[in-house]
Amino acid sequence: MTEFVIMGVLPDVAHDLNISIPTAGHLISAYAIGVVFGAPLLVAMASKIAPKKTLAALMVLFAFGNALSSYAPSYEIMLITRFLSGLPHGAFFGVGAVVAGRLADPGKEAQAIASMFAGLTFANILGVPIGTYVGHNFSWRITFVIVAVVGLIAVWSIKRWLPFLPAAKESNLARELKVFGRLELWMILGIIMIGTGGFFAWFSYIAPLLIEVTGFSNNDVTWNLIIAGIGMLVGNTLGGRLADRFSPIKATCWLLFAMVISLIMVSFASEYKVSSVIMTFITGAIAFAMIAPIQMLMINAAKEAEMMASAVSQGAFNISNALGAYLGGLPIAAGYGYTSPQWVGALLALVGFFVAVAVLVNSNRTPELKPALG
Repeated sequence: MTEFVIMGVLPDVAHDLNISIPTAGHLISAYAIGVVFGAPLLVAMASKIAPKKTLAALMVLFAFGNALSSYAPSYEIMLITRFLSGLPHGAFFGVGAVVAGRLADPGKEAQAIASMFAGLTFANILGVPIGTYVGHNFSWRITFVIVAVVGLIAVWSIKRWLPFLPAAKESNLARELKVFGRLELWMILGIIMIGTGGFFAWFSYIAPLLIEVTGFSNNDVTWNLIIAGIGMLVGNTLGGRLADRFSPIKATCWLLFAMVISLIMVSFASEYKVSSVIMTFITGAIAFAMIAPIQMLMINAAKEAEMMASAVSQGAFNISNALGAYLGGLPIAAGYGYTSPQWVGALLALVGFFVAVAVLVNSNRTPELKPALG
């Protein structure tokens, strides 16, 4: 919620802090930078601490950062608080994904990870629309108070219900970092940063696409975002099942290819309201179906450093967010209209598909990689 709701209340924040909307956009980047830096740093610091304590501590930091954001008196302070709020993001999802996999029954690890990431989909269905409404009609500061309260509820829930798991017995930072000398790990990070960037090239400009091309009103955009969120929820569940049934890398290959087709169809379907709504649902579903398989790929490819690799993948997703939004905006700036980012997104997804195929082929040729990736 805190990552995406800032986009909905950006005009309110800009007006209140007396800055331009482009300048306020730096607050989005500050959060993403916090994720990229915090993911490996905090996981390394907590490597010898039990996961339950780590997750609770990360949520405390998260709630604290968002509470500070609600009281930020200036743009400069807000920039710092958004960075602080982003620091625990990648580490929390990284550690959480590994914990979910460990708690799952054999053969259902990806479904367990998908269950955890379902929180992202509920954020898009409920949290972001509610937060945006509160920000528009009352105050954006109340929105961040709500996020902080949700964080504290998460702390209580973790302490009450999460089973205890011991910390790694022989955690060694140097050994964990050595994992990143493996080519397949960088190829998987490439799938994340480039391939999933196709989704963000579309989603970053969905509002002007729906308004200027499809002909929806500003209020209709909110309902379309909820439909996208429902698609994300469905896709997230489907992705976990696909990864457990066929293997993470095969699921990733097929889903990236489906994303290519879907984004191309969006560029044509956006001229009509019914087809636009249908493709908004489908594209959101495909995008979030990729999360669990890719996360499983990282965990499987980084034995003995699962939490570090899983956390780094969250930083890669945020780089994907920034890359997709930037590249998707280039053809708009060049005057090609709001259907042009979908073609950029399709190209990014296609590159990700070829990288995924290369990982699949490599795993089939390398016996020790086949059980984990193939």
